[in-house]
Amino acid sequence: MITDKDKKNMQQLYKAVLALKTEDEARMFFDDVATIKEILDLSSRLEVARMLSEGAVFSEISKATGASSATISRVNKCLTYGEGGYKTVLDRLKKA
Repeated sequence: MITDKDKKNMQQLYKAVLALKTEDEARMFFDDVATIKEILDLSSRLEVARMLSEGAVFSEISKATGASSATISRVNKCLTYGEGGYKTVLDRLKKA
C-alpha cells in the first residue's frame, strides 16, 4: 500500500525529473539515483513499448531486447489500459 509519505516522495522524484534540462543532467541524475540494472530495465521497457507501438510481435521484441514474455505482456497491458505515459513519451520522442 502506498502511504502519504510514499506519495510525497514520488511527487518529489517526478518534480526532480522535470527539473532536468539536458540529456547529460538526466544521465548524471539517473546514475546517482538508480543502479545500472534499474536503468537498463527501464530503458528496455521503453524500447519494448516503442516496438509494440510500431506493431512488432512478442517473439521479435524478445529477440531484439532480451525482455521476457512477462515484461512484454506487462508493457503491452500498460500501453492498452494504462495511464498513457508510454504513449505520451513515445509521441514526443518521435517529434524530437
